[in-house]
Amino acid sequence: MQFLIIARDGRDEGAAARRAKARPAHLENVKKLKEQGHFLQGGAILNERDEMAGSVIFMEFPSRSDLDRSLAADPYTTGGVWVDVEVMPIRLVTL
Repeated sequence: MQFLIIARDGRDEGAAARRAKARPAHLENVKKLKEQGHFLQGGAILNERDEMAGSVIFMEFPSRSDLDRSLAADPYTTGGVWVDVEVMPIRLVTL
C-alpha cells in the first residue's frame, strides 16, 4: 500500500532546535527506507519565512501497521519534532 504522510512540526520556541538535532539521524533513516523500497519521495513543508515546519512523505509498506511502526521509530517522532501526523492511503500515478 502507498501512503501520504503530512507531519507538522511543533511551533514552540524549541521546535527548530529539535528538528536540527534530529535531522542527521532522520536523513539516515530515510536513506535506509529508500534502500528497502519504502520511501518513495518526500521533503520539507516550509512556513511563510521559508523555514522547515513539517514534512510531506510518500511511502510504501505492506500495511498501515507496518507504516505506523516505521513512523514511531523515526528520529523526528522520537525526538519530538513531529507533533501532528496525518496518514492517508493513496495510489500514486506513474507516467
